[in-house]
Amino acid sequence: MTELKDLGQELGRFRARILAAAAFVLLAFGLLAARLVYLQVFRHAELATQAENNRIAVVPIVPNRGLIVDRNGVVLATNYSAYTLEISQQRMRDAGTDLDRLVDDLASVVTIEPKDRRRFKQLRDELKGADSLPIRTRLSDEEVARFTAQRFRFPGVDVKARLFRSYPLGDVAAHVLGYIGRINQSEKDDMADWDEADQGNYKGTEYIGKLGIEQSYERELHGKAGFEEVETSAGGRAVRRLSSHPPTPGDKIVLSIDVKLQKLVEELYGDRRGALVAIDPRNGEVLAFVSKPTFDPNLFVDGIDVESWRELNESIDRPLLNRALRGTYPPGSTYKPFMALAALNTGTRSPATLINDPGFFMFGGRRFGSPENERGGIMNMRRAIVESSNVYFYTLANEMGVDLIHDQLEPMGFGRKTGIDLEGEVTGDLPSTEWKRRKYKRPEQQRWYAGETISLGIGQGYNNFTMLQEATALATLVTGGQRYKPRVVREIDDAITGQVQRVAGDALPPLPFKPEDVAVVLDALHGVTIEGTSRVEFAGAGYASGGKTGTAQAVGVRANEKYNAAKLEEHKRDHALYIAVAPIDHPTVVLAMIVENAGWGADAAAPIARRVFDYLLLGQYPSEEDIAAVQEGKGKAPVGTPRRAADVPLTPTDLAAVAAATPASAAASAPRIGATGAVALAR
Repeated sequence: MTELKDLGQELGRFRARILAAAAFVLLAFGLLAARLVYLQVFRHAELATQAENNRIAVVPIVPNRGLIVDRNGVVLATNYSAYTLEISQQRMRDAGTDLDRLVDDLASVVTIEPKDRRRFKQLRDELKGADSLPIRTRLSDEEVARFTAQRFRFPGVDVKARLFRSYPLGDVAAHVLGYIGRINQSEKDDMADWDEADQGNYKGTEYIGKLGIEQSYERELHGKAGFEEVETSAGGRAVRRLSSHPPTPGDKIVLSIDVKLQKLVEELYGDRRGALVAIDPRNGEVLAFVSKPTFDPNLFVDGIDVESWRELNESIDRPLLNRALRGTYPPGSTYKPFMALAALNTGTRSPATLINDPGFFMFGGRRFGSPENERGGIMNMRRAIVESSNVYFYTLANEMGVDLIHDQLEPMGFGRKTGIDLEGEVTGDLPSTEWKRRKYKRPEQQRWYAGETISLGIGQGYNNFTMLQEATALATLVTGGQRYKPRVVREIDDAITGQVQRVAGDALPPLPFKPEDVAVVLDALHGVTIEGTSRVEFAGAGYASGGKTGTAQAVGVRANEKYNAAKLEEHKRDHALYIAVAPIDHPTVVLAMIVENAGWGADAAAPIARRVFDYLLLGQYPSEEDIAAVQEGKGKAPVGTPRRAADVPLTPTDLAAVAAATPASAAASAPRIGATGAVALAR
């Protein structure tokens, strides 16, 4: 009986356990079912969206950057596509990969030179927030194929298609064009303040304009980003394009610059330093905007290497300085025509007022001298300009005073920004008593001394201006007071509609110059070219022009010490300047120029001005013999047989080098490029 009783108890306990287990299983399945109902019914829409988002990525498509062409349609900046080998720093860190070993392994598949390693290291230091950085740019098709076959060995490394900017004419007009570069952290911070639409338009963009037209017209050149929806794998790689919205390419920028003239002037300067600005006074269009020496903007396209940057940045010739826009110089005797117009405008002197020039002017016990070759004698206004009498303008400055000089010349464009459509313009220095109080801190420095006024009359002292300001002032003078903002861009062509937006030509309020006063100054400027300091250089010209030579000190000479160029270092010698207008009776071009440390304006500067006018007015291009003479500072009137400008091909010396640096694959149709830089996917 005891055994049966124990068996019944055991069966009861077993059934209880079975029921408990069954209840637990039912409860577990009930919970699973409840969870399934919750996910499938209540959270269906949300989870379906998440799943779709995990499968589909929206990738921005960077637009083609707009072209830059000169006034005759010559392409100055364009684009090409090429493949780059890029490393994702974040994926390297996540995988714990040794970067140096990775690069060594990559070098066994594609060519990676020491300069590529240095540039990659420099980019890592400068762009700490960037994920994908190129270790090699402009891969050949063969290199792309080799890497693709072994991609499995290099997680975090990929071949991407990128757009590269190209400047086909090399260093010609580099200071006008500027260049593009990778967006740095400071620029990213500035973009954070943009409105949402602009920020979205720059999604995926890694390069923006840094200088020149590329910077000033960044928004117009950039275009509008597109986007594409792509299906991605579990690893995040794009496998199929689902839909796309094409980007809108940037607008075409048409410059007022004549690049053949620009190249000619740059060639005429040779190895000398300086700047030249030529303007059409009828509308403010800039015809030439030269700064020498120049540089090749192609060096900056995919990141300039350390050696090239050091060479450019540390050169005593400062090739990166835009001398036409930011270089300030004392104007020397080129200032005298503007002083004369100010005297006439204020009634300080009449054209017939006579001043004796004995070769020096005494003021406050100090002797203000004149050049040894100055003839002196009795001067009226015309003769004072033609023969460049210092004493005439010493006395005029003394009579007018610094503040009256400032008030008369500042509206012409001196000592203030002209408003040109290039960023980075400087104001220069047009002194006044108020200007000196603002500029200096110590009371004894803030005081204006009467003796400081004397040198202002001949363009020395505190006077410091850009060639752009001088050219703008001369344009205002020859038009009788009509003013225009100088413009380097002539028009903007919409890439889609073809609609043309004119940029230059908006007139500013005119200055109240009397026609008879302007005629006096223009007659004197014409006299300079037929009987004055530039008569030899303009002998036989097929047009009537006006001009004024100038020589300005680069460094001061101690009292009672005679200037001797031969005893000075080349960088400390006097500058040569020239301002000019042609034709004198109906001006269509004015220019202002400087040849640094070249001495007399008639020897170094005026010959270049003559060739500019011959090109623009007669359609003539100087002979090779003549170009060589001007480069050596020995050019006077043109020598040799001039060529028809239209027959001279535009063949820059570095065009072949630029073409050689562009891989053959870049000439093919551009692959579609998204924010990830991935090569376009097959539909």
